[in-house]
This record gives sequence, structure tokens and C-alpha cells, in this order.
Amino acid sequence: MAVKVASEWLNSCSGCEISILDMGERLLEVLKVADFVHIPALMDHKYFGQQGDGTHLEIPQADVGLISGGIRNEEHLEVAREMRKKCQFIVALGTCATHGGIPALTNSYSNRQTLERCFATETTDANDFSPAESIPVFLDACYALDEKIEVDLYMPGCPPHPDHIFAALVALVEGELPELPGKSNCDTCPTAREGKGNLKQLRRFLQAPHYQSAAEPLDKMRCFLEQGILCMGPVTRAGCGGDERPPRCISARVPCRGCYGPVKPDGNQQLDMLNALASNGIDIKSLPEFTSLLRFSGAHQLLKPIPKQKEV
Repeated sequence: MAVKVASEWLNSCSGCEISILDMGERLLEVLKVADFVHIPALMDHKYFGQQGDGTHLEIPQADVGLISGGIRNEEHLEVAREMRKKCQFIVALGTCATHGGIPALTNSYSNRQTLERCFATETTDANDFSPAESIPVFLDACYALDEKIEVDLYMPGCPPHPDHIFAALVALVEGELPELPGKSNCDTCPTAREGKGNLKQLRRFLQAPHYQSAAEPLDKMRCFLEQGILCMGPVTRAGCGGDERPPRCISARVPCRGCYGPVKPDGNQQLDMLNALASNGIDIKSLPEFTSLLRFSGAHQLLKPIPKQKEV
């Protein structure tokens, strides 16, 4: 009997669902043993019946539930709770679900500040209200999935690599827990580390790092951090390159931005990175700004609005 799988996307971009499709022909192997009973991004299934005549949210019963995206409004919360109710095993798919992802950067602002920042310009007329009719109400922050419902398996990534999605689905179908990468990106990075020098400050990634050409082997290019360029590799979970390839950003000759979240599920990328820099004698004041250290992991109350200072 096929394992029933339901999938939902909340505060997300559909990149995780595209990564499922990027399994290519392997998806056909999964479909032989897994029956997708609900996956709105890829097939039509209405929340309130195909004719829209239902009175409450309905998601089919499933063995495994894949949920991408964080929880930002009341609709997301309702769908997440229904998935938890109907699925025996919940997988937080992607960094938005595991740690808030890029959308959680909004936690640096209040809801009012977020709306003004997104929709107001110098020529926009002042507006004293926000639309509420037929629009889900904002929660007070963007939450990771496990802040609102119980999660059984975390699969970070922006998006998770198809290799790992395939391995996870196969393992779950076989009644096992998948083995996912647990190292840092630095542990899988092939760039050369000389481990010497008197680096004291970091610079913005405005100038290209030193390497001979794009055709140069990665093991001939010096580590970004040793070149004075901020790279989140030391505090970011490995996996973006799949099972055999090096980290994707490094392969493109750009520093890691931290999209797989912290190495440990409860880690703090900002704090861990500051500790790593300080322990190596690098002046953390040389960082252009600090919020970007949490650009993919600002949920779990790690990013909060900065209180306004009282005028003296």
C-alpha cells in the first residue's frame, strides 16, 4: 500500500515544491510508493471543496505531511494546525519552515512599519487603516513552524537539495528516519585555507575575491574569510550542494549567505558568527551590519523590532 503524502506551502515562494520536481526521473520512483493526496502548488485541491461549498478547511488524512514556509498570518496558522491534525508525521521543508527564512526579516519591524516600508513612498497619501476584509490578519511576527505546531523532522535549505528530498521521502516510505547532513558548510568547502595572516577587519563583498578565472579549480581559490570577505560557512549547515557537489555559492565564487540555517537546529547564526570572528581576532565592528547574519534564521524571537529611543 502506498504511503499517503500531503504537502502545504505557507509563507513561502514555492521554491521547495520546485525542488521536489527537480528530483527529475527519481520523482517517478517516489510516485510508485507514495501517493500525493494534497499538494496545492502542483495539483488542484480546494480547501473548502471543489465547488467551494464547504464550511471549514479540509485536508485529506495522510501518513506524511510536508510543510514549506513559515507562519505569518491567521490563515497560515489554521492550515498548519489542520496539517498537524491530519498527518501522522510532519516535515518542516525548507529554511522558511525550520527557521523563518528570508520572510522572517520582517521581524525587525512592527506590522505597521512593515506595511509602510513595503507600500508607502514619498508620494503615497497617508493611510490610517489596513485592508482587513477577505484578507488574513497578520500575526505579530513571522514564526517558524515549530513555534506553533509540533514538528517531527527538520529539512532546512533554500530550497532543500533534491538529493536530500529524495532520500528523505524514500526513507520515510520505508518507515525510517533519513540521515541528513549535520556538518557545517566549511567542512564541505574545497577552497584553500592557509591559516595564516593578520586579518583584523572584514569588507563588503563589492570587489571580486582573488582567483585566477572561473575555470580555476575551487581548491586553488583561497577561503573567502581569509580574504577578508564575510562568509557564513562556519555557522551554516551543509547540504546545498547535494550529496557530492561543493556548496553552491562557493561554486559560483560568492561567499555563503547562510541559507541552510544554523548547524544545530537550535543554533544562533548571528551569535555563533560573532564568536567565531572575535575568537580569531577580527574586529566585529568592521561588519557593515548585523541583521544579515540572521537573514535566513530570524524566527524563534531572534529578530525583534528595535525600540524607539526617547528624544532627550
